[in-house]
Amino acid sequence: MCAQPAASSASSAGPASPDGSRTVLDARDITRALTRISHEILERNRGATDLVLLGIPSRGVPLARRIAERMASVEGVSVPVGSLDVTMYRDDLRLKPARTLMPTDIPAGGIDDKTVVLVDDVLYSGRTIRAALDALTEVGRPRAVQLAVLVDRGHRELPIRADFVGKNLPTSLAERVRVSLEAIDGVDSVAILGHRPDHRPDHRPDHRPEGAR
Repeated sequence: MCAQPAASSASSAGPASPDGSRTVLDARDITRALTRISHEILERNRGATDLVLLGIPSRGVPLARRIAERMASVEGVSVPVGSLDVTMYRDDLRLKPARTLMPTDIPAGGIDDKTVVLVDDVLYSGRTIRAALDALTEVGRPRAVQLAVLVDRGHRELPIRADFVGKNLPTSLAERVRVSLEAIDGVDSVAILGHRPDHRPDHRPDHRPEGAR
């Protein structure tokens, strides 16, 4: 999975809000990023034939749907969209409290011999994507797997890179990235939450609350 050209860095972030967060993408930025990703997917795959988008719950699912809508407006065809829960394939199950299982919804046509585009909100350590690749083996054998993410914040622990990136966002381990989407949170934004004096950062990047990567 090869990375696309980097977008601007976190240095363009706005002033901090009262809760210490800095907004780095607003609704218009997110719309532009998803439109660009949609066109890049179509260009890479020479159209929408045999494409399937699978969002990783929770915020990857509405992102996948929005990308599919933009692709349909360009190609005039409906692109199958589903969801892929990776909970039981994570390598940290024994280290964390029990997680709530999220839906896995594979489109009726399946994924065999299709090009599957995994969609997630934030790419960080790479462990969620590794789990997604394992989960895919249980539902079919795609011809190829590609990865689209709204934000790539770095700090990879595994050799995984995104094919399509909305924004490359360099961060420190003490910072968190909070993605809010209208379908779930009522607003579209990406914010960086800075280091708090009373916060002791966990050295394992995947230790983060849902929606704050």
